[in-house]
Amino acid sequence: MKQPTYIWQHDEWPRFEIDQSRVSNLLAEVNMLRGQLLGRLVMLGVQEQDDSILDVLTQEIITSSEIEGEILNRDSVRSSVARQLGLESAGLSRTDHYIEGVVQVMLDATNRFSEKLDAERLFGWHAALFPTGYSGSYKITVADWRKGEEPMQVVSGALGKQIVHYQAPESIQIEAMMNDFLVWFDNSQLQIDPIVKAAIAHLWFVTIHPFDDGNGRLCRTLTEMLLSRADNTGRKYYSLSSVFLSNRKEYYNHLETAQKGGMEITSWVEWFLTQVRQAVNISLQKTNGIVLKTQFWDRHRETPINERQRKVLNMLFDGFEGKLNSSKWYKINSCSQDTAIRDIKDLVAKGILRQANEGGRSTNYELCAEYLRKY
Repeated sequence: MKQPTYIWQHDEWPRFEIDQSRVSNLLAEVNMLRGQLLGRLVMLGVQEQDDSILDVLTQEIITSSEIEGEILNRDSVRSSVARQLGLESAGLSRTDHYIEGVVQVMLDATNRFSEKLDAERLFGWHAALFPTGYSGSYKITVADWRKGEEPMQVVSGALGKQIVHYQAPESIQIEAMMNDFLVWFDNSQLQIDPIVKAAIAHLWFVTIHPFDDGNGRLCRTLTEMLLSRADNTGRKYYSLSSVFLSNRKEYYNHLETAQKGGMEITSWVEWFLTQVRQAVNISLQKTNGIVLKTQFWDRHRETPINERQRKVLNMLFDGFEGKLNSSKWYKINSCSQDTAIRDIKDLVAKGILRQANEGGRSTNYELCAEYLRKY
């Protein structure tokens, strides 16, 4: 009997197997970090929370498209997200209908995360990604499962020297496979951790490859929907696609390995969990600075601080590159060297800045340690 080439060809498909002993510790760590992040965010003010959500959603949408080689204008995406969330968007770029559609898909998935996912909802998302009915110069089937008898293959390499990395199920199999997937997706009675469920859904959907194009972006959209269900909130505070983009080669390699393996997918789930851990850790680092900055300005609400000082202090909390000295101060603020020195000495006298211990050709300054306590 011929050995199956791809996972979907196994008789056991789609009864995935996971070795819980291999993922339990990692899963516990990921869930602990998620709890820390959600707890940290409670410490932020409303404006800081809104800014964080806006940044994360913008990043998620841009990087998910970039994984597929499509570069979106950051200002346009941010403007569309802000407007559709009802946040302040004055001064931001105008957006086109395509970006509006891409943003609507992500917000529909994350804001309406608890609502049923069915074929019609998926078709609506697909239509928003391909409003002209074309992918580049190729006409494709939009808002319906892919058609035709030609095999759907993931290939790379120059024409004539192409390497087939994966071949998806035939189009005639798609409807039945997607029906099974959609029933499982909305089954809340499953005894499975929601983050592990997101890992399985990611592999399952992209393996079926149900559309002519856009499968990767819709797969990551579904993943975000399940992560929102896991957090029980549509307010996104970490971007998984950003991490996938940073590790794009690994991402594709792990998917290909899982798609060419058997029903035991523990390695894929482990890798997926490490990506979630990295995404949450990145967000924890960013929110730590936001919390520190918020607490600092609450404490110094009545302290006389001029606009030049305020500008540089915010830069220090946001991640100042290099060492702060009087030369950088006057360049940042377009002021004189004497003004820069007076500003710095005033903050030192108020116990906000201190002279750094490192020696060198110029004196450097940093925030006093009490303002840099980690959480």
